[in-house]
Amino acid sequence: MSKTINILGIESSCDDTSAAIISNRKILANLIANQKVHAEYGGVVPELASRAHQKNIVPVVSQALKKANLSLNDIDAIAYTRGPGLLGSLLVGGSFAKGLSMTLQKPLIEVNHMQAHILAHFIDDNASSPNFPFLCLTVSGGHTQIVLVRDYLKMEIIGETLDDAAGEAFDKAAKMMGLPYPGGPLVDKYAQEGNAEKFSFNAGEMDNYNFSFSGLKTNILYFLRKEVDKNPNFIQENLNDLCASIQKCIIDTLFVKLEKAVKDLNINEVAIAGGVSANSGIRKRLLEKENQGWRVHIPKFEYCTDNAAMIAMVGFIKFQANDFSELSEAPQARLKF
Repeated sequence: MSKTINILGIESSCDDTSAAIISNRKILANLIANQKVHAEYGGVVPELASRAHQKNIVPVVSQALKKANLSLNDIDAIAYTRGPGLLGSLLVGGSFAKGLSMTLQKPLIEVNHMQAHILAHFIDDNASSPNFPFLCLTVSGGHTQIVLVRDYLKMEIIGETLDDAAGEAFDKAAKMMGLPYPGGPLVDKYAQEGNAEKFSFNAGEMDNYNFSFSGLKTNILYFLRKEVDKNPNFIQENLNDLCASIQKCIIDTLFVKLEKAVKDLNINEVAIAGGVSANSGIRKRLLEKENQGWRVHIPKFEYCTDNAAMIAMVGFIKFQANDFSELSEAPQARLKF
């Protein structure tokens, strides 16, 4: 019988402090401390985020170990997010992981946050895991990418946003309509009651598999200004239809490129990942593609937004490959694959 491998995962790339324990591919604990303070500022404040991580990281790790019914001595390695993300936040998680590694004399494993979103599909309580090679549409507040995944640690970005991410477009559109931060989930909520054909928005065309969403934000801003000038109650009276129409435009933009990649590369294994993959419209659109022969993979909701379970999953894969890190490796806000 093969040895059980226990990995402690630590995630601190943005404003959520998370710790998880994975035993082989089974998650024993996955705890997240959210930071409510950013809502009043309409977005994440980096300095406040890093301070909150310092406050949260010890109790979150402690509670994760308690829930998993393990001690630090039972851990085989510590995996942490090296990047991409907010530098101050990454420093807190990385420094804590390095200190723990030195104290326990346990291996250290650095993890790329975006790769972790993709490899969350291989946690054993997901409905299904993709077969290699597969395409993954990775959508979050900071990233929008189409990734060709040839193996666990062999990935290539074949398309990405050239300006703003899809998640940022959702949040900025919500802010224009007076919705609180984070607005993306609220757009999704109201969209379910609206008519997606009521208004027409345009995100613009990009070459190959790339995206652009900055033009869409401008399009929405000018449209709302014009309509509110004519009717000050326009947004309140049309909120559901506005949300549905904006959401449809973003999803259409994503799927035009994803469909092109599937056709061009002749790969019908398709997954989604990242915080925006929790969006009900994206999930519904992807499931509809099963009728066209796609084999689709949608992560559980708890593995969509930032979480340490996905960091621990990569840690497990790298541990098996003896792919360990040096204490000297610094966090990188714009870490590439």
